[in-house]
Amino acid sequence: MILCIDAGNTRLKWGLWDAAAGGGHDGARWRAQGVCAHADCVALASALPAGVDRMLACNVAGPEVATRIEALAANLDVPLTWFRSSAACCGVTNAYDDPSRLGADRWAALIGARGFHRGAALVVMMGTATTIDVLDASGRFRGGLILPGLELMRRSLARNTAGLPEARGRYRELPTNTDDAIESGCLAATLGAIERMAKAACRPTSADFCVLLSGGGADALAPHLDLPVRRIDNLVLEGLARVAAGC
Repeated sequence: MILCIDAGNTRLKWGLWDAAAGGGHDGARWRAQGVCAHADCVALASALPAGVDRMLACNVAGPEVATRIEALAANLDVPLTWFRSSAACCGVTNAYDDPSRLGADRWAALIGARGFHRGAALVVMMGTATTIDVLDASGRFRGGLILPGLELMRRSLARNTAGLPEARGRYRELPTNTDDAIESGCLAATLGAIERMAKAACRPTSADFCVLLSGGGADALAPHLDLPVRRIDNLVLEGLARVAAGC
């Protein structure tokens, strides 16, 4: 089995992928999945079932977390491969000015998205940051946006203004209280970015267009998005699994 690691800005997600089992990229080959704090990464070694043969890791959390992932591999006594962005992988091509500068998590998510949907798509990852990436029907990543995630927007308003709270309101088209105004503003900003990118780059009127939505903020956003949506958990892990299994 292959231990896939997605070390994001806030936490670490992991999954055990059985490349020898039957099934496709619909979760049938995942033997286990979980989430932990970065500081608890090394302790995973004692919690995982036997049979891990190797590790494939994507890390955007910095060198300290990389050291912990390397220690985990040492404790498991398995080889570790670092997943990095490239010019092409698993039928996806990278149109970034410098393909190596694309975040490895965004690249993995694009590869995962291609395994689920073969038409034109927006790949939207809603974590600490929100990324909105254009993947055309040929599998070419054409570019994308990065903006603060919903929680980061809320905290920024509370931290940098004198009179605004760290709101926990709800979405309304015409908010009439401050908490709802903040929550609705954060969601509307994200929705507007998604809809603008879809209109400009993906022709959402085409029959094969879809928004592939993943990440912790996806559930808050999805009900308000007026585009075809497919909600997929752990899209970065899905991309790593495709790479680990040879696509």
